[in-house]
Amino acid sequence: MSFATNLRCRECGHTYDLQPSNVCEWCFGPLEVFYDYETIKKHISRKHIEAGPPTMWRYEDLLPTDAATAVDIGTGYTPLVRAPNLGRALGLNRLYIKNDCANPTWSFKDRVVSVASSVARSFEFDTLACASTGNLANSVAAHAAQAGLKAFVMIPHDLELGKVLGSLIFGPTMVRIQGNYDDVNRLCSEIADKYGWAIVNVNLRPFYTEGAKTFGFEIAEQFGW
Repeated sequence: MSFATNLRCRECGHTYDLQPSNVCEWCFGPLEVFYDYETIKKHISRKHIEAGPPTMWRYEDLLPTDAATAVDIGTGYTPLVRAPNLGRALGLNRLYIKNDCANPTWSFKDRVVSVASSVARSFEFDTLACASTGNLANSVAAHAAQAGLKAFVMIPHDLELGKVLGSLIFGPTMVRIQGNYDDVNRLCSEIADKYGWAIVNVNLRPFYTEGAKTFGFEIAEQFGW
């Protein structure tokens, strides 16, 4: 179960209810998800985690939504690959590389989008969207298809065809924006307010970023805690 309690501004500490918002109204600082850490400490255990699914959702107690209602396409618990040749070149005896290319859409972005899309569905959004230059677009399109949400992917106008094709497979509406990624991102901020869409890296950013920490949790577990 989720033990998320509220959003908290990283700069001034002002708190908000759990809601699709990413900026503090008082100081414009970034908002982050805050948890009931004392209750987590009493509930969580290595045994409990190890009994969970072989995906990032084995860490549901440390995420802002429940695994039972998650948009889960099988992301996470990716392999650690030993890299002896690179290790020798760097003077390291035991160097490992965490291979997140093994995720369903071949990138780390599946972690953050799995959480963001799950939260979007819990907030009853009907549209999932993003500003992207490739990997995030693929992941948003895939998770929206799994969740039964409409998907809009905003990309720079000159994004290479290979990256565009990876998203089109899942049937989103692709919107090419004349400009660079910063231009696309600014437009998405306006769209989030005007149309009420769940834009994973804008109004859902506090929840989106929570998915990233599962990368570290897995490394700790795979190295025997």
